[in-house]
Amino acid sequence: MHITLPDYATAPLYYHQYFNLVKNNDLIVDMHQSKSDTLELFNGIPDEQYSFAYAEGKWTIAEVLQHIIDCERIMMYRAFRFSRFDATPLSGFNEDDYIEAARKNTISVTQLKNEYSLLRSSSILMFENMNEEMLDFIGIANQLNLTARAIGFMMVGHNLHHCNVVRDRYLPKL
Repeated sequence: MHITLPDYATAPLYYHQYFNLVKNNDLIVDMHQSKSDTLELFNGIPDEQYSFAYAEGKWTIAEVLQHIIDCERIMMYRAFRFSRFDATPLSGFNEDDYIEAARKNTISVTQLKNEYSLLRSSSILMFENMNEEMLDFIGIANQLNLTARAIGFMMVGHNLHHCNVVRDRYLPKL
């Protein structure tokens, strides 16, 4: 099934910046492409550089990848709930608190990349198994009306956004 972008008018304004980064207007194709691009980017960074932050108070490269993983996992859960027609309002989260908690559990760069790869594969399978009704059920998360469709494209765009940040702000300073 070809899963296209939602109508921008039905998605939170904040999501539009992420939608604009998506290239193919086909969620499954875009998820596969962003997975490939992300792994290519992060595999090209030497392991010893993952502790680099481009400025005081900014996340390290490893923390950026952890953030991508954390957000994908949360967004995937939201999309799953909405695809099951669950109208229970879901809370928001503080990304900085999640990174702070993750700092207490040091995992290897290889583990981070493997986790990302497996999580994205799982996300792709989940979306491949949704029909139009599941994709377009409106749920509430972080006090916003959302659909699984919008969440899927936000996941791709969010991932691409952070890869662009790594390319633009981190790699030039390495």
